[in-house]
Formats: sequence, structure tokens, C-alpha cells
Amino acid sequence: MKKLKWTSLFSLLLALSLILAACSSNGEDGSSGDEGENKSDGEKVTIVYASGQDATKGTEKVIEAFEKEHPNIKVEFREMPSDTGAQHNAYVTALNGKSSEIDVLDLDVIWPAEFAQAGYVMPLDRFIKKDKIDMDTYNEGAVSAANFEGRQWAMPKYIDAGMLFYRKDMVEEPPKTWDELMTKAGELQGQDGTKFGYLMQGKQYEGLVCNAVEFIASYGGAIVNENGEVVIDSEESIKGLTKMVEIANSEIVPENITNFTEPESHTSFIEGESPFIRNWPYQYALANDEEQSKIVDKVGVAPLPEGDAGTAAALGGWMTAISAYSEHPEEAWEFMKFMTGPEGQKIQAIHGGKAPTISSLYEDEEVLEANPFFKEEGFVNALESAVSRPVVANYPEISEIIQIEVSKAIAGQSTPEEAAKAMQSKIESAMK
Repeated sequence: MKKLKWTSLFSLLLALSLILAACSSNGEDGSSGDEGENKSDGEKVTIVYASGQDATKGTEKVIEAFEKEHPNIKVEFREMPSDTGAQHNAYVTALNGKSSEIDVLDLDVIWPAEFAQAGYVMPLDRFIKKDKIDMDTYNEGAVSAANFEGRQWAMPKYIDAGMLFYRKDMVEEPPKTWDELMTKAGELQGQDGTKFGYLMQGKQYEGLVCNAVEFIASYGGAIVNENGEVVIDSEESIKGLTKMVEIANSEIVPENITNFTEPESHTSFIEGESPFIRNWPYQYALANDEEQSKIVDKVGVAPLPEGDAGTAAALGGWMTAISAYSEHPEEAWEFMKFMTGPEGQKIQAIHGGKAPTISSLYEDEEVLEANPFFKEEGFVNALESAVSRPVVANYPEISEIIQIEVSKAIAGQSTPEEAAKAMQSKIESAMK
């Protein structure tokens, strides 16, 4: 009888242990049993956030504010290459090896579909639903760029568009056309300590594609049209490429312009070395940072110069995703939710000059005080003139073709006509 009692007691204890184990195990999709609680249960957890170089204080301030609100989560910032191509490859190498070293990562607006299809990032729909995130408060285009096969794979962080920044103390009216830019840049070059007339991104990387898209579209051309047809070999596109090659080989840009990415160009501009630069919205905050810039309060913004068809700006921006191999998805989501939510985007706008993807922030007084150009006609018009890079499933392959052929044209190894024909043929083959 006593033996039976001990057997019953042992069975009861075993059943209880199994129930407790089941309660603490992960759900079917890798989530914790109680999604409202951190798995650390009060224990301090460190997550790694990977992003490209940030020359502003935006990232630092966001992490500081988040850690203050979430003392049990420490965010370790891992700086990735500023070259977006190198950054992309670094992510792919780590994630292809199923590395859990990164928890949260920033993605260029052109990457979400690729990363989702490869299984590198986790879908966010359950998090969005759980915390009742209203996606309608975000820029529609930015949201759709991270939606693949009906699921949301990243949250919009900030939106970009190529713009013309100029020295207000040297330029009364920004140039309207590319030809006017070349003339004014030539006249001002060498004045007030400047070395150059115009700065752009000419290195063989993704920034070159953005510049090319702007020149091509401003003359009425396109690389791939809205129907998915390759149309780069056209009179309009060739005109745009011709103007780009002309400027890249002119005396108004640095002799080594083919080595210039964003950091090289923005550094030269804030050092007072040029009256004009093509760059993204963050340039304004950087130019007004008293610790770094020599041209504080001297910068204006305008749409990029017009070609035959008007002005065009490459649509850019960055998203934030959670690695599919993160060991702390709940904590990663908390940081992502904060960073891409109203508070995080406001901090990035004030301290980093990043253009928010949440529309209501453009009415925020503190945001506008820090970025008065957000309400300027030039900024608004630049956003309105934004055009997408080719929307294709194998974008990295298409981008590489564009980079190589445009670089050849700038180097004089081919003519703009030959570059257009080569791109037409190679992109069509790649898309088959």
C-alpha cells in the first residue's frame, strides 16, 4: 500500500514537471509562451543591432533612450560598412551561416524581399498584431517595400530621396537645370576656400545606381518600367547617361570622384570644400553640427537639377528587421518597435536629420525646429519627385550590371550608347 502511494506521488510530480516544461517552451513560430513577457524574466539581456556608419548622433541617442526605458535590455551597436553593397554582403555571409550574432539589422529599402525569400529575417505580423501597431500611420510606399508574399518582414525606419544641398552664403538661387549647375559650380569653384564645384557619389557601388537613376529619369528615361520591361536602351536614357558622364568627367568634381561614396562627399561638403552636393536628407543635420561642420547655418536644400523631363530623385530609405536566427526575438522586437515608432523616429529626425516614415512627425514642432527644411518647398518637391530603382526580385544582380556599365562609361571604356545597349541585353538576360 505504501509502495502504491509513493508510485502515485511520483506520477503526480512527473506530470507537474511536464506541464511546467510545456508552459516555458517556445510556441510553434519560435515565440515564447507568453509574448507579453521577455524570456529573460527580469535578467539583463544584450542584443546586437547592426547598421551602417552613422556620422550623426541619431543612433547613439536612440539606444540611450531605449535603454533608459528598458533597463533589462542592453543594445550593443555593431557598425557595418558604409558601402551598402559591402554591408549587404556582410549580412548575407553571416545569415547564410545561420549566425545568431546579430539580432536586429537595418536593411536598405531594396533588400526586404530578398532577405525574406532567403529566410534570413523573421515575419513581424504576430508582433504587429500583438502590440496593435497601426501600419496606416506609416508612409504607404515604405510599408509596401517591406511586404512580401502578404507578410511584413521589416518596419520602415526613415525615408530618403536624393536632393541638392547648397551654400546659401555663396548661392542666391539654386540652379534649375544640370547645365545651370555646371555653370554656377564652375564660377564658384575656388571661392571662399572651396576646392570643387559639385560633389556626388561616383564609386562603383549602390550610390552610383541612385545617381544614375536620377540623371536618367530627369531626361524621361527609365531602366525597368512599371510593366517590368527593360527600357534602358532609349534616347531619353542615353541623354541622361551622357549628362552624368559629362559631369563626372568635368573639372567641377574631384579628380577621384570614382572613389566617392556618401562619407567622402559629405565630409568634403561640411569642410567647406564645395558649394553644391547631391546627397540624402541627413546632410542637413550633419552640415549644422557645430562639432563637425564648418558651414553651420549656411546650407539650403532644393530638388536636384532638371533634365529635359524635369527633376527626379532616387527613392531610398532604410528598414529594420529581426534576424531569423536571433536568440532574443522578443527583446529584439521591443528595440525595433521603439526605434521605428514615433519616439525613436523623432529622435532620429532631431539628432540624425532622418526623414520620418510616420507622417504625423512632419507636424511635430521639435522635429521641424531641428529640420526646418522639412517644411521647405525644396524638400517637399524633392520627395514628390522621387522615383524607384528597378523593382525586380533579383535586384542585387541588376544593380551590379548597372554599376559596372555606368562605371565603364564614366571611365571612358564605353560610350553612353554602348553602356545602354549592354545594360539592356544583360538585364534582360538576368531577368529571364
